[in-house]
Amino acid sequence: MLATKLSRPLLNFSVKVLNFKDPGNGFRPVQRFSFPLLSPCGSRSYANEVEQIGGRAVLITGCDSGFGFDLAKHLHDKGFIIYAGCLQKDKGQGGSKELDAMKSDRMRTVQLNVCDSKEMDRAVEHVQNSLEDPEKGLWGLVNNAGISTFGEVEFTSMDTYMEVAEVNLWGTVRTTKAFLPLIRRSKGRVVNISSMMGRMGSPARSPYCITKFGVEAFSDCLRYEMQPQGVMVSIVEPGNFIAGTNLYSPERIKAIADKMWDELPEIVRKDYGRKYFDEQVSKMESYCNSGSRDTSPVIESVAHALTSTAPYTRYHPMDYYWWLRMQIMTHMPAAISDRLYVY
Repeated sequence: MLATKLSRPLLNFSVKVLNFKDPGNGFRPVQRFSFPLLSPCGSRSYANEVEQIGGRAVLITGCDSGFGFDLAKHLHDKGFIIYAGCLQKDKGQGGSKELDAMKSDRMRTVQLNVCDSKEMDRAVEHVQNSLEDPEKGLWGLVNNAGISTFGEVEFTSMDTYMEVAEVNLWGTVRTTKAFLPLIRRSKGRVVNISSMMGRMGSPARSPYCITKFGVEAFSDCLRYEMQPQGVMVSIVEPGNFIAGTNLYSPERIKAIADKMWDELPEIVRKDYGRKYFDEQVSKMESYCNSGSRDTSPVIESVAHALTSTAPYTRYHPMDYYWWLRMQIMTHMPAAISDRLYVY
């Protein structure tokens, strides 16, 4: 019986052609893939939404652009009170300018650098003092702020590793620890934006993968600890949405590559050669061009985690190619998955 229940989602999974190698040209249907709740008969069932959304407040980090900016507007439209953490608010740049222009008392931008403990303390104080009833706490925290880069291990400096980790991993931990007392008071929600790269490695992506694997582990441990407190923790693992988040542009990729090459030790440049280096950069350019521009699957996943009475532990907003690849990479022997996708 258990085997039958577990197999049902896969029975409904239809793919006409299985192309294991990522074509890198975007020739894949972009589909959401998040398992719904299953009733005993295998049909889909959706949990009810929490009550009084209009009285609940949510803090989102990284609202200058991308997922965070879109999410702030979407959750505001659903009736939430939004605290939109923006890195560039004090400069009047980025998403804060447009969010402030909404002139809504439910859209409240906050200067927030997740790497700065003093800014974090000021943000906590600001949120606590502006809540209608601080004793009822903060309903939701969405750890979205993040940066990305690329480069093989020998091409990547230690400064780059530490910079990416400071934002993606330690920024998530720092923000969670700061706001967790307010979340516990409301028995609310923590939603951490990870990535499919938090479940499987990839050549030339180790700085990013390390941090997202860390976010996954942190989120699991937090979920175990918060369950007795009535706080629910969800992880959202987006697929390739680079084109929709403006993380990379051709100019940015070139700038990263040029700086990386200039800073390489002479022995590394000599052993690999410029031709090999440029080939790897071209692969990254192809990957960036193949991503989805529609961020709505990610936004809807986060919204479900915040509003459902029974949110999922993990959400997988990604197309079928990446979902299948993630399952094979995480469940099949490495000798098989490596042969299919890497070598």
